Amino acid sequence: MAKKIIFAIIGILIVIQFIRPDKNINASEQVNNIKTKYQMPDTVNKILSIACYDCHSNNTRYPWYNNIQPVAWWLDSHIKDGKKHFNFDEFTTYSLKRQDHKLEELIESQKDHWMPLESFKAIHQDARLSNAQSKLLIDWANETRKVIQANPEFAVSPTK
Repeated sequence: MAKKIIFAIIGILIVIQFIRPDKNINASEQVNNIKTKYQMPDTVNKILSIACYDCHSNNTRYPWYNNIQPVAWWLDSHIKDGKKHFNFDEFTTYSLKRQDHKLEELIESQKDHWMPLESFKAIHQDARLSNAQSKLLIDWANETRKVIQANPEFAVSPTK
C-alpha cells in the first residue's frame, strides 16, 4: 500500500510539471510606467529594479527554480498579488490620489521594512536594502508625492 501511495505522489509531481502559469514578461514599451511622467534618478531605478520590479511590474526576472512545480504557481501568485497592489508599469493609469497613496505605501514599506518580503530577500540577497537605499526610495517618493499633490487636478481626482 505504501508503494502505491509513493508512486501516486511521484506520478502527480511529474504530471504537474507540465501545468505552467503564464510568465509575467512583456517586451513592449511600458507607456504607463511611472518614469514616463515622473523623474526617477538612476540610483532609485536601480534599487527598484533589483528589489521591487519582479513582483511590481509587467516584467519579472525568473530564477531557475521557476521551472519546478508547484514553485512556479507560488511565484505566480506572489507576482499577481504584487501587481494588484502596486504596478510601476501601470502607475500613470492610476488616479492622482491613488498614485499619491501608492507612494505613501512605498514610504511606509521602507520605514517599517516590510518590503521586499522576507521570502524574496532570502533568495535574492541583493534585494536586502540598506538604510541608505531605503532613505533614497523614501526621499524620491516624498518628492514625487509633492509633484502629484501640486497638480491642480489632485484635489478633484477620484480615489480609484
